Amino acid sequence: MVVGDVTTGTDVLVIGAGPGGYVAAIRAAQLDLDVTLVERDAYGGTCLNHGCIPSKALISATDLAHRAREGAEMGVHADPTVDMAEMVDWKAEVVDHLTSGVEKLCKGNGVNLIEGTAEFTGEYTARVAHGGEGQGSESIEFEHAVLATGSRPVELPGFAFDGENVLSSRHALALDDVPDRLLVVGAGYIGMELATVFAKAGSAVTVVEALDSALPGYEEDVTRVVRRRAESLGVEFNFGEAAEDWTDDGDGLTVRTESEDGTVAEYAADRVLVAVGREPVTDTAALDAVGVETGENGFVPTDETARTNRDHVFAVGDVAGEPMLAHKGMVEGEVAAEVIAGEPAALDQQAMPAAVFTDPEIGTVGLTEAEAAEVGFDPVVGEMRLRGNGRALTLAESEGFVRVVADADGEFVLGAQIVAPEASELLAEATLAVEMGATLEDVAATVHTHPTLSEAVKEAAANARGEAIHTLNR
Repeated sequence: MVVGDVTTGTDVLVIGAGPGGYVAAIRAAQLDLDVTLVERDAYGGTCLNHGCIPSKALISATDLAHRAREGAEMGVHADPTVDMAEMVDWKAEVVDHLTSGVEKLCKGNGVNLIEGTAEFTGEYTARVAHGGEGQGSESIEFEHAVLATGSRPVELPGFAFDGENVLSSRHALALDDVPDRLLVVGAGYIGMELATVFAKAGSAVTVVEALDSALPGYEEDVTRVVRRRAESLGVEFNFGEAAEDWTDDGDGLTVRTESEDGTVAEYAADRVLVAVGREPVTDTAALDAVGVETGENGFVPTDETARTNRDHVFAVGDVAGEPMLAHKGMVEGEVAAEVIAGEPAALDQQAMPAAVFTDPEIGTVGLTEAEAAEVGFDPVVGEMRLRGNGRALTLAESEGFVRVVADADGEFVLGAQIVAPEASELLAEATLAVEMGATLEDVAATVHTHPTLSEAVKEAAANARGEAIHTLNR
């Protein structure tokens, strides 16, 4: 039996229940708007189900095994084994807990949830095709729409994802065994995080990258610490090489790469993980029907209020382009909902933090010294190396640093770069400083608990003023 097409109305139609979409839906409902949220896969989107959360779960688990193995200098002797299937089952429990929580939050805030694939059919109409044979569809009339359809891994020519030999990040996070030999194509943040996970789990990991460095976009002294740690785990890097094709030899795979000068290299592997970036998902939404334009690489351009070229249509999260960060999507979702409700709101990209969950972690916010000078500031820089931080030494984690960038004139904090364990947590203080326009004195004069890693933030700020106590002043 086919369910007939029915038509319903809503103030706000949100397409996609990832971090940007479900936050937009909940915030709009809190502002007394009637909200309909459509999701075709799973609540929480890629982030909760196949990205941020599962990857951090596996990072934590494999790091636990690695630290136990490396604890001899502390007097701890252990040789743990990694059962990948059990680890993935535990990861799935974490994911299920969070995704079910998202569904409950949406329902608790009065959001109308619909499962299916939504596409625009007109300027103020959309159709939702329900999953499953005979489930039919329904039409929705809306006043405003929020596009939050997310992104998916980019496929390389000749490396179509099959989930067996050639893996996307989604496939890699669901493996129930540890490949003996893993070749990672791409040394961006996804490639570097997963290379570290599998190296700690026991894989022999080789990374090939077409560019000449890992983690492009970050300063060289930031990435050097992370690359050196990865190499100590046995990860082999090959830069300036583009992956061309692969063959199955029966006993494994052979991946062929080519450098710019025509040099060809071959690598043996059991599986290939392709992590060369992500692309927006817009092909399912029929954007032409509503008149929304796409820009470079298919992303949807938006202004500081998350509005597209159509005043009543907003785009949030990965589909709206870089930086493709879950927390950026969440903020965009809040902004979009508040603007729709007639509230004054706008997105401040200057105080947008970013973290890479490598070993050690990287955390950045605001401007680097070079960027500050380029836009007209006279930057002053302060730094604290972790080798002088007591808590870092007690963790046996003395590689890394905290750097604070400020304007020499007013001493306002402009940015920070952190390479340290828990850099993603330490970054919150620096982000608040940038957001509120705090000065170096504000940060340096704030009493920090001892012994903590966060003391390095205080010392870096004091160092920029020539007043550091626990590190030599510049």
